Parts: sequence; structure tokens; C-alpha cells
Amino acid sequence: MEQFLTFGVVGLATAAIYAIIGSGLVLTYTTAGVFNFAHGAAGMMAAFAYWQLAFGWGWPVPLALAVVLLVLAPAFALFVERVLMRPVQSLGEAERLVMTVALLTGCIALARWIWDPNTPRPLRPFFADQPAFHLGPAPVTWHQALTLGVAALIAAGLWLLLNHTRAGTEMRACVDDRALARLTGASPQRAARFAWILATQLAAVGGILIAPNIALDAQQLSLLIVSAYTAAVFGRLRSLPLTFLGALVVGWLESYLTGYLPQNDYLPGLRLAAPALLLFLALLVFPHRRLRGRERRLVRVPLPTPRGSLVFAGCVVLLAVLLATVLDEEGLISYGPAFSLGIVALSYVPLAGYAGQISLCQLSIAGIGAVVWAHLGGAGQLWALPAAVLVAAAVGAAIAVPALRLSGIYLALGTAAFAVILDRWVFTLPSFEVLGVRIALFDQGSVEVQGPNLFGWRLDSPAELLVLSAVVMAASSLAVGWLRRGRFGRGLIALRDSEAAYATLGGRPLAAKVAVFALSAAIAGLGGALYGMQQRTVTAEQFNLLANLPVFLVAVIGGLGAVGTGLFTGFAYIAPPHLLGHFGTWAHDVSTLGIALAGMGLAHNPAGVVPGLREEWAPLARDRVLLPVACGALGLLWLLYGTGLIGGAIFLVAAVLVAVALRIRATARQDGPPPAPDPVEWWGIRRPWRAEDREVIARGIAAG
Repeated sequence: MEQFLTFGVVGLATAAIYAIIGSGLVLTYTTAGVFNFAHGAAGMMAAFAYWQLAFGWGWPVPLALAVVLLVLAPAFALFVERVLMRPVQSLGEAERLVMTVALLTGCIALARWIWDPNTPRPLRPFFADQPAFHLGPAPVTWHQALTLGVAALIAAGLWLLLNHTRAGTEMRACVDDRALARLTGASPQRAARFAWILATQLAAVGGILIAPNIALDAQQLSLLIVSAYTAAVFGRLRSLPLTFLGALVVGWLESYLTGYLPQNDYLPGLRLAAPALLLFLALLVFPHRRLRGRERRLVRVPLPTPRGSLVFAGCVVLLAVLLATVLDEEGLISYGPAFSLGIVALSYVPLAGYAGQISLCQLSIAGIGAVVWAHLGGAGQLWALPAAVLVAAAVGAAIAVPALRLSGIYLALGTAAFAVILDRWVFTLPSFEVLGVRIALFDQGSVEVQGPNLFGWRLDSPAELLVLSAVVMAASSLAVGWLRRGRFGRGLIALRDSEAAYATLGGRPLAAKVAVFALSAAIAGLGGALYGMQQRTVTAEQFNLLANLPVFLVAVIGGLGAVGTGLFTGFAYIAPPHLLGHFGTWAHDVSTLGIALAGMGLAHNPAGVVPGLREEWAPLARDRVLLPVACGALGLLWLLYGTGLIGGAIFLVAAVLVAVALRIRATARQDGPPPAPDPVEWWGIRRPWRAEDREVIARGIAAG
């Protein structure tokens, strides 16, 4: 009984911290209409800042706490509200969600850059020199007692603020109807600023209180937010009492699993994944009110032409051949995965770009494709590749079926929880048998991955695998472009625009969601298998949630609706760390920070950069004089490289300069401004009828 009470006290103290952090999440959502994925990262940054002031520089603890809670946290909140969130307020929940994901990624990269993760930073609990007192037979430390007291004060203070003060009423009113709130004299900007400041201070309090109990690690502290997510979902993102109840459930669950979970090879990861499992179940079981901010400005999905798709696919293969002949073995190993990871990023196009379904677990599904190929294709058997694709598609459908009732924030939370479950538990399992079939994943370590045997030709060198990945990316891009032009692709876009209207017109939303989840998972699994071949050895850490986020962000930066996003994402994700790697080991964190900063610029270009790049290079592709000149110049440079007259670096630099110069010239050759578009009633008479005209007219009628 004494042990049971002791674990209960520990769980209660942990629950108090989750309640503090979760209440900040609820506060931000109920007052500013934003679900802040970076809420835990704000607490992590506060914990590091407190350690730096109190222990790194030796400041008095009260002064360090005052600076962190009263200066740094409010300053951080004001920056987030004014610079990041206010510009995307009118874009809708998906864009605000992406902005907070970018902020989470950037905070982790910034913390790892400033504070070396390899240096231990112990953080003493408050009143550590005071002896514990007993609550019955259970010992209670003064740090635990302080945590419980702070949680109780925060609960009472928030309830009074939101229900019995003008400021709290103003904050809630501005989310429900900002225009109507202005008529009553309320200021939406003032309410949002106050909400962000208070929520960030709550995250800072939670981060400082929990940091002494765990390692002061940027990733670990930021992922603690999953437990706070669970508490907030218990409160259905609006009820503080239910949020505190959810925190109690999570805290006691973790504590009692630590004390009473049987010790074997299969269950240790269950304790770590328990909050994510509980989050996933809560999302499925609890009813959810209509999401705030559902109104959004829809981004037009580009319609690739058959000719343009073929040209793009040919360019992908040509680029791969050039790289395979120019780069040395080290360069091939470094830049080769750009094509396989690009295929993983391409899986976002039909799922998020066409259907509007946000997923944060695509790289985790790619990990499933990698391990299936590793175990089934150990000798290069080609049939194992479609098997890996089918298994990944089955996993995608399995995710979709229970998540059919989820959308927006709830779907993003569900897929994030699934990624955490895979990373913390499933991927850590040893091999096991199901109905006599042996199933092995990462075998609690790493797995060897071999190249395929293509009709007796073993593809195993970095150059061969790079070209293979590029060919598969070209074929996948053609398939996704064909999907966009087909009936199913148009139906997915209609589903994104209005699920109710899609169903009214005879569509089957549930079947369409399952199909697109399975399709995108199949593409991700294919990319994961190729990525594993290029890496030769893969581990579970390469496919965890924090590895998912930068890939997702680069895909968003490229443009989720553009087929070229796959190629863009692969090189934008792979190239910067290797280019900066010559300057030090901090290159990866700086690269990730750059990705996060680019993601924060979403408000300025919500459609992404790939459609803009396509428009910039279109004049050269259409120019019947300069395009052959460009091909001839590239061929000449390639010949000079092949004969040894120029090196690989000179070839690449010269090729880029020639291409850019000819693009500029092709743009200048266009005579004057573009002609005015023909009126709709003259389409098919003054100019040929186009495949996309039907969709444009249908959208115009719907908008009218």
C-alpha cells in the first residue's frame, strides 16, 4: 500500500505540471483560436534560460525566475503573436497549425545550437536541501508540494480570469466573432496579446517545474507536450476543469505504469508511449465541437499538363544522371537520399495538397516501408518492393479508418500521436510471431538494407541507387500528376473545399479519405524503402516525430499542391546540412532552424514556392530557340567534364549559371506584357478549349 501511495503522489505531482501546461494550451485555443504545437517548446526554452541564469551564470534563483517569467516569456509571446500568428490569422486553421509546427522545429534547433546537447545540465529541484515530509506513509518532497500548490493557484486564477473579469470575457468574445467584439469596444489584438503572454508564462512555469525530474534535453522536454495535448483533448480544448482531470489521468497512468508494468522486452516502450496512446483514444472517443477558424482562404491546386509532367519527369532523370557522373562517392552518399526523401514528401501532395488532410506521420510510415524491404528483400528480391508498398498502404488505411471523424487540428494530433507510438513503442519491439508469421522491425537497434536485384543486375552502388530513386520519383510524379487531372483527383479537391457539398453531389467522403490515406502511405513506403537502400543501415530514430516535422515543413514551403514539391523538398532538406557541414557539427541545427524560419514565412506565400519557380522557368521551356541552346550548352559542359578538362564543381556551377542566364534571357524575349485573357464566353472560340477550363468554370459558379 505504501508503494501504491508513493507512486500516486509522484503521479499527482506530474499531473499538476501537465495541467499547468495543458491549461495554457486551452487558454490559447479558447481565446486566440490557435492550437499551439510549439507550446511545449516555449516551456523548454524557458527551462534552458532558467538554467543558464541560475546555474550557468550563478544568478539568485528568485531573480532568475523573475527574468524568465516576467521578461523573457512575455517577450517571446509578443514576438509570436505579432510577427508569426497575426499575419496568418485570416488564412485559417491549417496555416496557423503549420506556423506553430515551424515554431516548434525552430525552437528545438535553436536550443540545440545554443546549448550543446552532449553537455549535461543538471537542474536542482526547488527546496532540494529540505527533508521530505510524509503524507500518510508516502513521502512528499517540497518540490512536489510546490508543484501542487502552483497548479491549484493557477487553476483558481484562470477560472476567475475567464469567467469573472472583463479581460477574460473580451478574450473569449474576440475568438467567437472579432468584428462583433469590436462593436462592443473590445480589442482583438489586445486580447490576443494578453492570451499569448499568459499561456507562454504557464508553459514556462511547467517547463521549469518538470525539468529537474528529467534530463534538460530540447527534444525530450518539447515532446512532453504530448502529455499536455492529451490533457487538453480531455477538456475538448475548452474546459479547464476537464483539462485538469485529463492531466490527473495521464500523470497517474505514467506513474503506475512505471511502478507496476511487468519487466520484459515488449512492454518498456508502452510506458513511454502511454500518453500518445491515450491521446489517440481520447481523439476517437470524445465528441468534438466544430473547429474554430474553419473558414479559410483556399489555395488553388496547380493543374499539371501531360507535356509539362513528362518534361519534369525527364528533368528529374537527367538531373540524377548528371549527379551520378559528376559527384564522387562521398557526394553521392550525401546527396543521393534527396530523391528517396523527395518521394516521401511527394506523398503529402495527394493527401494534404489535394484532399486537405494533414498528416504528421508520413516519415514514420516510410520507416515501415524501409524495414519491410530490409527483412523481405535481404537478397534483393524485387517482389519485396511492392510488398513494402502494400504493407505501408495497409498501415495508412488502418490509420484512416479510426481517424475518419477527425479533421484539421484533431487529425494532426492523431497522426502525431501515431508517430510517437511507433517511435517509442512499436519500433522498439523485438521480433514476435502473429499466427505463426515472424514479424521483425528494427530488432531494438538497426537493420541492414540491401539494394534490389533488377533482373539479374544487382543495384548496390551509390550512383546506381541514386538513378533508381530518381527514376521512381519521376514515375511517381507522373502518377500524381495524372491523379490530379483525373476524376478522383478533382473529387479530392472538392472534398477539401467542402466535405458536405462533396457528399451532397454523390461523393463518398469516408471511402475517399481511406483511399487517399492508403495511396499517400504507399508512396511514403516506397520512398522509405529506397531511402533505406541508400542508407544501408537504418534506425528507428531516423523516422521519429521530430524527424517528420522538418520534412513536412519543407513540403509546405514548396507547396503541398504542386507535383514538383517532392524534388524541391528532397534537395532543400538534404543539401543545406551537407553544404554547411564543412563549417562544423552545428550545421544540421542551423539548417533545421533555416527550414523553420522559411516555414514561418508561410503568410507571405501560402501557395508555396514551387508554383512560382514553375512560372519563372516556363518562358525558357517554351522558347524554341533558347531551350535547344540550353540543352546544347549542358551537353558541351558534360562532354568537357567527361574528357577531364573541367572538374565536377566547375561543371555544376557553370551549368547553373548557364541555365539561369538563359532563363533571364527567355523572360526578356517575351514581347511586352502578357495579353489580356479572353472572356469566359469566348473560351473554345478565340482560343482552344483547355482541360482545366471546366474546373475553373465550376469553381466560379460555386463561388457565385
